[in-house]
Amino acid sequence: MVEGARTAVLVDFGGVITSSVLGAFTDFGASLGGDPRLPLDLLARDQPSRTLLADHERGRIDAEAFERGFAERLRAHGADVPAEGLTARMQAGLSIDQDVLVLLDDLRAAGYPVALVSNAFGTGTYEGVDLAAVADAVVISSEVGIRKPSRRIYAIACERLGVAPQEAVMIDDLQQNLDGAARIGIGGVLHTGAADTRRQLAERFRITA
Repeated sequence: MVEGARTAVLVDFGGVITSSVLGAFTDFGASLGGDPRLPLDLLARDQPSRTLLADHERGRIDAEAFERGFAERLRAHGADVPAEGLTARMQAGLSIDQDVLVLLDDLRAAGYPVALVSNAFGTGTYEGVDLAAVADAVVISSEVGIRKPSRRIYAIACERLGVAPQEAVMIDDLQQNLDGAARIGIGGVLHTGAADTRRQLAERFRITA
């Protein structure tokens, strides 16, 4: 199927509908007084931290269990941080990108269904956004027990929209998540900002750049 036949959009939450998650986590790291990249480095390279994140995103452990475990990993690397409310503090720097919300509204108004595909993290992550008003389908990793970049979570989103993967495009700020979607034929848009994402989508869909 050619790119022009794409008729649906899957969209990430953190880092697309919101400002950069990586930036927020780095700001949190800086607030600890040591290496600003410590939280990100642990989540990327420290196996116990990676396991905690994967289990939390899949809904196998709740936010409080993740916070207790990750606070221990931070303390083991020299950052003395309380567990309670840890995920909220890690996300404190996030803000909603209103330009992305307008873009999603424009896509839906033009007849293109939208599915939110998001890896869960902490509590209160989606507060301030009416997900039902943003997307026609909402797929949260902790609710389905599967996280990005697993092919299955994208397939679930397509099923809920009633489209084939070859008809969809995924917007995400992480290339690894786009690579997972591509394995079942979903097109990809690497999000770096609302204006660039709108330009890329305007080439595929009947919306203004």
